[in-house]
Amino acid sequence: MTKPRLILDQDDVLAATHGKLAQIVLSDFGTNLTHEALHQGPLQQHLSPEDQKRLYKLIHAPGFFTDIPVMPNAYEAVLELSKKYDIFVATAAMEFPNSFRDKYDWLQTHFNFIPWSNIIFCGDKSILSGDYLIDDMPRNLKTFKGKGLLFNAPHNLEETAYERVRNWEDITKRLL
Repeated sequence: MTKPRLILDQDDVLAATHGKLAQIVLSDFGTNLTHEALHQGPLQQHLSPEDQKRLYKLIHAPGFFTDIPVMPNAYEAVLELSKKYDIFVATAAMEFPNSFRDKYDWLQTHFNFIPWSNIIFCGDKSILSGDYLIDDMPRNLKTFKGKGLLFNAPHNLEETAYERVRNWEDITKRLL
């Protein structure tokens, strides 16, 4: 019997990418913003055009994706979900070509029970086929033919078109 397919986004679902970016802004950009303020909307709304370019350059640098923290409870939840679902990770690495090795190594370090054959580096996630997709970007859920779940993130707080999961506890309650 085949298990249902659960596809997970990497950034801001498995990896706390926004948190790393916010920390960089707080420590390196000489700002008066608070940690809380940076988590109440997209970072772009808080940054000058020059600081946006600076942050964009950092994201595209080799090594940026190597040390992003794991989202709270993600490891335990994905491990438990893997007993019921075939787990795939689909990440939009094409947008950040230097990220391929970093993202792959990060997954091997933090989620080594997910086989390499279940890691998908893509640009357009409309090609994905599965029962569930958990993603922080509404555009990726729009074309998904299965059930899309929007993972809560500062840049999607205004989105209301999709069922929202606020954290990994919400996901396990919903899917287990």
